[in-house]
Amino acid sequence: MNFDLLRSGTVAVLSGGRSAEREISLQSGATIVSSFESLGFSVRQVDPADRNWLLQLEEVSYVFNALHGPGGEDGVMQGVLSALNIRYSGSGILGSALAMDKLRSKQLWQGIGIPTGGFVTLWSDTDWQGVIDRFGKVFVKPACEGSSIGMAFADNAGALESAFHEARKFEGAVLAEQFFTGPEYTVAVLGEEALPSIRMETDNEFYDYEAKYLSDKTRYHCPSGLSAQEESMLSSMALAAFDSLGCSNWGRVDLMRDRDGEFYVLEVNTIPGMTSHSLVPMAAAAAGMDVAALVRRIVELSLEAQP
Repeated sequence: MNFDLLRSGTVAVLSGGRSAEREISLQSGATIVSSFESLGFSVRQVDPADRNWLLQLEEVSYVFNALHGPGGEDGVMQGVLSALNIRYSGSGILGSALAMDKLRSKQLWQGIGIPTGGFVTLWSDTDWQGVIDRFGKVFVKPACEGSSIGMAFADNAGALESAFHEARKFEGAVLAEQFFTGPEYTVAVLGEEALPSIRMETDNEFYDYEAKYLSDKTRYHCPSGLSAQEESMLSSMALAAFDSLGCSNWGRVDLMRDRDGEFYVLEVNTIPGMTSHSLVPMAAAAAGMDVAALVRRIVELSLEAQP
């Protein structure tokens, strides 16, 4: 099926859900619905939090998945849609599951030589001071959440233990990850292409939920100020990290640079935000695409992968 033939049917946009990222997902979904309407589609927005949401997928020929977090981004919804034989946007079951789990992502990258920061899994009986002695300052994060939810930093044993107890309220393991003092970058991936990188600046301690979605003071630099050689290196690293997890179609790779100028992969997002503050639409704009053109390209790529 090609894009023009798809337009003759009905498409659905999945958004909302029950994860901690529900509100962000609803905003992303609204953006995508508007884009489909501008492209001449008959589109319905479907929320899996509704009891009869599966019935709303009847006679739908394509699903754009805008669900963020567990249940939508971790392979579960991809499995449901595959079982229903409905074409959908984004990575498949394996790529979605691996990318959602930050622990297994980092273990894989460590094993194949893709630079990623040092890390340790935290438990109730962890030697808190030992972790601080090893890494100094650390990020603490739930392994299976996104949008910096449940994330904090710690530079002493007491703060580390407290951050662990907050992060463990969410799904999956809890990580303590090496803290970098350099700038944070993100690279959007579209098919086999890396879009222009973005460098983020915030007055917060780190690029947290408030800086991502609420603040009007966060600064975004695209072009990011890298040399052509550095941009090429960053793009290659992002694509390698994305491909290594079996991800496909579209996504976003977050990276940081340390004080010595070395880049490290933080994580891969297989369903990035599409809100007014989101980064993939910003990178697409730098590459000459508005949001509608971005949505169209994502659909085209997924149809090529799921003919």
